[in-house]
Amino acid sequence: MFSKESSTRCANQTLPDQWQNRLTIPVVMAPMFLVSGPDLVIAGCKKGIVGTFPALNQRTSEGLEEWLVQITAELSDFEQQTGKQPAPFGVNLIVHESNPRLEADLTLCIKYQVPLVITALGAMRDVVNRVHDYGGIVFHDAASVRHAKKAAAANVDGIIAVSGGAGGHAGTLNPFALVEEIRTFWNKTLLLGGCINHGHQVHAAQLMGADLAYVGTRFINTLESRAPSGHKAMVIDSSAEDIVHTPAVTGVPSNFMKQSLINSGYDMDALLNPGNVNFGEKLTPKGTDSSKAWQDVWSAGQGVGGITDTISCERLVDQMINEYNESIR
Repeated sequence: MFSKESSTRCANQTLPDQWQNRLTIPVVMAPMFLVSGPDLVIAGCKKGIVGTFPALNQRTSEGLEEWLVQITAELSDFEQQTGKQPAPFGVNLIVHESNPRLEADLTLCIKYQVPLVITALGAMRDVVNRVHDYGGIVFHDAASVRHAKKAAAANVDGIIAVSGGAGGHAGTLNPFALVEEIRTFWNKTLLLGGCINHGHQVHAAQLMGADLAYVGTRFINTLESRAPSGHKAMVIDSSAEDIVHTPAVTGVPSNFMKQSLINSGYDMDALLNPGNVNFGEKLTPKGTDSSKAWQDVWSAGQGVGGITDTISCERLVDQMINEYNESIR
């Protein structure tokens, strides 16, 4: 489904067999905690990009199942009504011993045969095998070459190179260096994430050696996003210098908007002190001591400086497609 102008270039990309002719542009919408939900995922898939969301965006596994029912039903209806096959969707699973819901959420992904599972903070061959058993594929977030090698050893289908400046749990390596080193041992699907807002940047990611662009922060400022209005306004008001990379909030080095940290009462002089990794605390209701990390502190990547509006997902993808095709030309 890539444009006529881009079809020659994209024919050489390494994409999963199940995805052939289903994408309008080589983009995977990154799963964003508290931001991504069914409305955004469905809108993206209908426009031909891969929509994803974190399982923990639903506070219970029962809630996750409700979302899976909604997404699969609406995408099926879309295909029946239009005759067009939507792009696949995916669920992000935190594969870490502190996540008490991993088994229950993985079981649901298997039950509903989620096309893509994105694993983070742990590459487990058992998880990969169980997804492969029903025909799904697994991509893994890797913020360093060391993590990418562990993912390769776990037999994942794709590695997501999360470079310096990306939103959420991000690395610090320059994207050129990260992609080049991963390509020395990896010849399957490679995604690149970090400060990608426009279609010509998607094309640039491919020219660097990636197959797909991993785009998160730009989709915060869409009408379908679950981000509160204050989060979207802060994205527009922020620049790259307003992004703070710190392990203090989650225990894992992550990028957050400085003003949200200040508003939540964080000691800016102590932000580089590491915390403990515990994703079970994500499930703690708002009002407890851990609520700051997941409700009041807003993540974004250094690409915020290029975001100046809030528009529909459909309009955003159309813009990216036009920019991508113009770059190809």
